[in-house]
Amino acid sequence: MGASAFVPSGLRAIPPTAIFGILVIAFYVLIAVFAPSLAPFGESEIVGPEYQLWSVQHPLGTDSLGRDTLSRLIYAARNTLGIASLATFLAFSLGTVAGLLAATSGGVVDQLLSRLVDILMAIPSLIFALLLLTVLGTSVTSLILIIGVIDSTRVFRLARAVACGIVVMDYVEAARIRGEGLWWVIRREILPNAAPPLVAEFGQRFCFVFLTIAALSFLGLGIQPPLADWGSMVRDTATLITFGDITPLVPAAAIALLTISVNFVVDWMLYKASGLTDRH
Repeated sequence: MGASAFVPSGLRAIPPTAIFGILVIAFYVLIAVFAPSLAPFGESEIVGPEYQLWSVQHPLGTDSLGRDTLSRLIYAARNTLGIASLATFLAFSLGTVAGLLAATSGGVVDQLLSRLVDILMAIPSLIFALLLLTVLGTSVTSLILIIGVIDSTRVFRLARAVACGIVVMDYVEAARIRGEGLWWVIRREILPNAAPPLVAEFGQRFCFVFLTIAALSFLGLGIQPPLADWGSMVRDTATLITFGDITPLVPAAAIALLTISVNFVVDWMLYKASGLTDRH
């Protein structure tokens, strides 16, 4: 009897890449939740001279102000993942509601919402975010609201496209003939059938939001000091590369690993939603 016989059938159905992604995401979440207990020093605590080399006391050395790099890397997981999650939830709430409403209502409502989204999407998202942050300020609240609103346009496109293929189905027409209201039809008939691709898109959208926050922080308009985040850590230590110090690669690797892991899980979810099966 092979080792696979002892593995539950549900786990055997999950590809190794998705399992790897789930484990990495769970690891990141645990670090974010228990950051104060895991970090050897405080987030903004100055513990030594600037740019101290890697040592037993400071496994990743110190930054330009003498703060422990490992501690800030751990706290950055909480800050970056927390803000990215909130911005993604906001984008999905706005985009999904507007997209389903446009597809179900049709007519003037659909045209107005679609044209507004077209105007917003015509502006490059990173440039638009930089402009708005410069005008409105770089607080955490502004960052979440701006990124959430900008990314909701992408969610709107997907939600509307999926819903447009559902509203023409017989069971939706039957609900309308019975006299069911607009929001009842959206909530009970359209949303459950649109959920699989939307759930998969949530993971994909989280990656884009996460990378946008890192890019804005690298440019100095994202998460502001003394809060730690991976984008600003790359920027603050980038000059060390010229001296053969690989410290800037550590937060960059944290960004890349999470992005790849989320994409592994999203690919598996899209495959599941497609209804395809493996053929051996």
